[in-house]
Amino acid sequence: MPVLLYIHGFLSSPTSHKAQQVEAWLARERPDIEFCCPYLPPFPARVREQLEQLVASLLPEPVYLMGSSMGGFWSTYLAEKYDLRAVLINPAVAPHSHMDAYLGIELKNFHTEDKYVLKPEHIDEMRAADIARPQRLGNYWLLVQTGDETLDYRDAVAKYQGCKQRVEEGGDHSFQHFERLIPAAVAFLEATQSSASL
Repeated sequence: MPVLLYIHGFLSSPTSHKAQQVEAWLARERPDIEFCCPYLPPFPARVREQLEQLVASLLPEPVYLMGSSMGGFWSTYLAEKYDLRAVLINPAVAPHSHMDAYLGIELKNFHTEDKYVLKPEHIDEMRAADIARPQRLGNYWLLVQTGDETLDYRDAVAKYQGCKQRVEEGGDHSFQHFERLIPAAVAFLEATQSSASL
């Protein structure tokens, strides 16, 4: 059975609003696709290992990626490593370049109350997983809103140049009214490379 792997953002969880919207839509409209959204800590090496083990356990069944914010960063890493299709929602671009502000500060997960402290080696781990320039352009659909108050949408537009893109005016980092795009996102993920519309 195909699996849609939803990768949540930094300090988020499987109970995030978009993750729940996707899970509910699949259960209602596409029960033939399994939904998977693991809880991920903020530590990059642990996340990388956890996601690689998960994808390896799911293959060779079809695996579809959908990632929001930092989840978009990890979706890109997996899409390149395993040649998978991915929908990226206001994705983080080169997050290691602006994570210094979080160093040494106690961070709390928005949903679980789990607490963490990021160290310099965590930023190095993030840098090591970064895909500076995606090579599998047909694998991506970028969804960004220009009103994103957390990330500069222009960074994502530039990084994913040549990929399918949808740039919406206004909105915010949560990507307002995302649920209306779920059917099209799933259709994109299911499409073959040769029929992808860029």
